[in-house]
This record gives sequence, C-alpha cells and structure tokens, in this order.
Amino acid sequence: MAKEDYYELLGVEKTASAEEMKKAYRKKAVQYHPDKNPGNKEAEEMFKKVSHAYEVLSDADKRAAYDRYGPAAFDGSGGAPRGPGGMGGGGGGGFHDPFDIFREVFGQQGGGGGGGGIFAERFGGGQRDGGGRDGADLRYDLEITLEEAARGVEKEISFRKNMACERCDGSGAEPGSRRVTCPTCRGAGQIRRSGGIITFTQTCPTCAGAGTKVDKPCTNCRGEGRVAKSTKLNVRIPPGVDTGSRLRSSGNGEAGMAGGAAGDLYIVLSVKEHELFERQGEDLFCEIPIKFTLATLGGPIEVPTLFGKASLKIPAGTQSSTTFRLRGKGMPSLRGGAQGDQLVRVQVEVPQSLTSEQRRILEEFAKVSGDAAEPTSKSFFEKAKKFF
Repeated sequence: MAKEDYYELLGVEKTASAEEMKKAYRKKAVQYHPDKNPGNKEAEEMFKKVSHAYEVLSDADKRAAYDRYGPAAFDGSGGAPRGPGGMGGGGGGGFHDPFDIFREVFGQQGGGGGGGGIFAERFGGGQRDGGGRDGADLRYDLEITLEEAARGVEKEISFRKNMACERCDGSGAEPGSRRVTCPTCRGAGQIRRSGGIITFTQTCPTCAGAGTKVDKPCTNCRGEGRVAKSTKLNVRIPPGVDTGSRLRSSGNGEAGMAGGAAGDLYIVLSVKEHELFERQGEDLFCEIPIKFTLATLGGPIEVPTLFGKASLKIPAGTQSSTTFRLRGKGMPSLRGGAQGDQLVRVQVEVPQSLTSEQRRILEEFAKVSGDAAEPTSKSFFEKAKKFF
C-alpha cells in the first residue's frame, strides 16, 4: 500500500478540503465495506487501504508530511503493521483498527453482523494501561406500542456482540502463558522512525503502546480477549417513555480487548402510531362519532382510553367538533409529575338513510321548529344581503 497514492485511493484532488475527503471516504467505505462484500478479500483489502489513507490525510500534520515526502514519510508504516487482534495499525497514530473509523463515522452493526436493531457506536473508551482497550458502547433500536409506553413493559431482546473469551477470561493470553517485554519497542511503548530530515515518534505497532505483549496468544480468541456471541437481556421499560427515549444498561455493551472495560448498552425507543390515539406530549387526543340525537338531547357515553373505558357526559345541544377533557387519562410522566389528560373531540353523525317513520317524525319536528317554512339556507342568504 506504501506505493499507492492516498489521494487516488480516496478519489480526490490534492487540494481537497477536509470535508471533501470525508465525503469521499464515506463513499469508498460503503463501496468496499466487508458487510456489503462478504467473502471478497479484495474488497476487504481495499477497505483497509482507503481507511488508512483517510486516517493519514485527515490529520493535518500527517497530511503535510505525506505531501512533502510521500509514503516514505512513514517509513513503510503504510503497510498497516499488525496490531492486537490481527488488525492493521495506523502510521504515526498508534494502533488503529480500520473498521473503527467506519464505526465512528456511521455506527456499524456490531458483533459480526448484529440482529434485532443492534449497532456499535463508540461514545467513549480507548486505550488502557497494560494494552487493554475499552469495549464499544452499543445501541439497540426497539419499537413498542403506545399501550406498552403508557403502562410500562418488560422486553427480552437478543443480539450479537463481542463478549469476553471464556478460555483466557478476557486477557488474550493462552492459559499458563505470561506477558513479556515487547521486543519491538523494548518496553518503551513507542518507536522512532526517520523519514528524510524528519523523525517521527509513534506508538509501537506490536504492543499498541503497552510496552508488553502476550507471550502466547489465546488459541480461541487469537489474543483479542473476546469473541462474537449471541446474548439475551431483559429490559424494563418504565411508563411514560416516548419516541427517542434512551435507556442505559451499564456494562452490557461490547467486552473490552485484552482485559479492557466493557461498554454500555443504550436502548433507543420508538413508539408505534396508534389507530385511535394521537400523542401530544403527555396528553392523548382522539376523535369519536356520536349520534345527532345524543348531541341534541345530551346524555352519557362510554369512550375508550388506554386504561379501559371511561364515562363522558355529553351536554344537550353539543355541536360537532366540540372537545372534552378527561382528566388523568393521558400518558404518565417520566419525571413523576401529574398524569396527562385525554382530549376527546366529538363529530356529530348525520344519518344517510331514514325509514318512512323516521322521516315523518323529523318532518314534524321541522314544522314545529319553523325549519320547513323557511329553510336555513334561504334565511341565511336573506340576512346576508345587507353586507353586499
């Protein structure tokens, strides 16, 4: 890779801005990512190359050195020296898994393919003394119903993630082996490389800055200290959550490498749209039809709520689109405040067909009311003449 032009790998000009390079890298990363090219070794190698090229050119100091001396500025480090877990290391910046760049920019599916909405996202963590790396935080997207959001619910979720290797207990070392002084940096954790008149100090690619290395890597995890496995977890969702609510489960993210701390799991919720209720903050809104006789004469009616049926008194003479409030029948408050209300808007239904008896009674009503002698439409336009 040292002989290839980093700008050509990304498909940008040498005058490209940082934002242009970032966009170009995203396009190339998506094109060559192993998840989109399963089993394609050439695509995987290109993914590593463009990732390394972006790592160099996205750093102002590294880019300046590369522009002046080319790949020789890194004295061959562009060949991605092997680091912990068998991934390539970045030149001048210590061990860097090229797949981590993709995770940081996009949030890639974790645990070797993931499932049920699990994504690896790096919210923190990093290198620890002794060579360990903290595990990535994970995100799980979970959809629930409005009823579940109102009452609270316990859900079992399943997903794949990197878990501590049982054979080596997460240390990365074969049982019975030990850590020894790194032969590359002789325990310093850094090495010095010379490129022309410039001398670079970089993290040792063999021990990733720890100064020590495993004498004999674990045969099960190949020294990484973790393996991808499926796992299940019971999650308690409290009443009152809404779309975008995020729950944190400490220590249930990815296991760290070589003894590093485990990350956290973040469950991000989305609430399905309901066929009857519309949520407005902690209040619920619904619309129900009522008979025109009920609207005229008034009387009680049962209306649905998320917590069962409730009685609503309709006053005589209620007009269509009138809204009533049912106190405390809305969504619970996550902060422990008063429960929201349910707003009920009524729509008066006009019968589309009448029996002969119904028509006779209504016609008599119209005569008594004076409607038959002077239709409402005619009366309205007579009154409206004075405005023209």
